[in-house]
Amino acid sequence: MDKKTTSRDGTSLAYQVIGQGPTVVLVSGAMSTGGTVAPLAHRLADRCTAVVYDRRGRGGSGDTAPYAVEREVEDLAALIDAVGGATGLYGVSSGGALVLEAVASGLPVRQAAVYEVPFADFLDGGAGKRAYTRNLERALADGRRGEAVELFLRLTGLGEETIRGARQSPMWAGMESVAPSLAYDDAVMGDGLLPRERLAAVSVPVLSVAGGASPGWLRQAAEAVAGAVPEGVYRTLEGQTHAVEPEVLAPVLAEFFTGRTP
Repeated sequence: MDKKTTSRDGTSLAYQVIGQGPTVVLVSGAMSTGGTVAPLAHRLADRCTAVVYDRRGRGGSGDTAPYAVEREVEDLAALIDAVGGATGLYGVSSGGALVLEAVASGLPVRQAAVYEVPFADFLDGGAGKRAYTRNLERALADGRRGEAVELFLRLTGLGEETIRGARQSPMWAGMESVAPSLAYDDAVMGDGLLPRERLAAVSVPVLSVAGGASPGWLRQAAEAVAGAVPEGVYRTLEGQTHAVEPEVLAPVLAEFFTGRTP
């Protein structure tokens, strides 16, 4: 990240600007940094000005206690101001929940797109999320970062053998380094259920996308997001999963944010 801006509470935010065209800020999900969405930014760069940033508590950005979701909305406000105002927003997974909250809060956003925000209405009614929150809070309070990462990986559906393998991988240290930010994404997701009343306050067009090879409940959640906002459109990308391929997603986002087909 080669640029810096400062949020309202003094937190330093690292970001990068790539490409040309309508500006879109890309918001990553849990256990990720701006680098995670950078490949998507590069795929958008020929049609959009893509802004990637490290959310607070990760990568090159700072952090300021106490955490509140409102602080992350203020972070987005600072970024939007830094890149010229009135941008589009795109968020993946829990980053999509942050995008929806930011738009509902009245930030100067033209359009918003989200990919598979994991609202659990169609999974277990939020029961798994409640148990995860309790266990995550205990693990982080005790400084057990590795356990916190394991809890998150189980929440995403990974099996124990895969998790054991992840612990032995070179990536594990990096995952533990951002483990405290899992509490931030947990807070962004609220009780895990679709915030219908809040989404009714979204006053801009919203594109909600899901992968055709993703679990059915994620597709249902994505469709419900589109139905809960006043101007929502639902789109399925055949063959894609929660780890959507940038080269498949980018043309869909570019068309939405520019209003033009290639």
